[in-house]
Amino acid sequence: MVEVNTRIFGKIAIEDDKIIRFDHGILGFPDLKEFTLIFNEDKGADASIKWLQSLQEPGFALPVMNPDLVRPGYNPNFDEDFLKPLGDNLDGENILLFVTVTVPKDITKTTVNLKAPIIVSIENLKAVQLICDDDAYSVKHPIYEELMAQKTAQA
Repeated sequence: MVEVNTRIFGKIAIEDDKIIRFDHGILGFPDLKEFTLIFNEDKGADASIKWLQSLQEPGFALPVMNPDLVRPGYNPNFDEDFLKPLGDNLDGENILLFVTVTVPKDITKTTVNLKAPIIVSIENLKAVQLICDDDAYSVKHPIYEELMAQKTAQA
C-alpha cells in the first residue's frame, strides 16, 4: 500500500493492485510513471470525469474521461507495436481508454484531447499514452455543449 498526500484529494491510501504504471511516463511528464484512478464512488464507473493521480508528484492529477461519452465509436489509429508494453490480451474488454480533459476558467470552453488517448490494460494495469495517426481527431475537441445535451436528455 502507498500513501500519498495529494493536493486535490488530501491524504489517500492506494492498494498495490490499484497502481497504474506507465513505463515511459505520460506526454510532457516522462518521469511520472505511477498513477491511480480516482473517481466519485457514489457515481461509480459511470462518473464522467475521473482523475489520474500521480503517486510520485502529489500535486499532479490529470482529469480524464471515457471518450465514448463525447465521441461515440471513438477508434483512434496508431501503430500496434506501441501497444506491446501492455501485453497480449488487448481486446475491447481488457482495456480502459481515456482522453485528457482541459477545464479552463470558462467551463463552456472545456475540451478533450482525442489525439493522444491513454490506454490501460485491465489485466496488468500497464498503460501508455499514444498519439494517433488519425486526422479526424483533435487535440482540443469541445465537449461542454455535448455533455449538457446528454444531461438534458437524461433528465
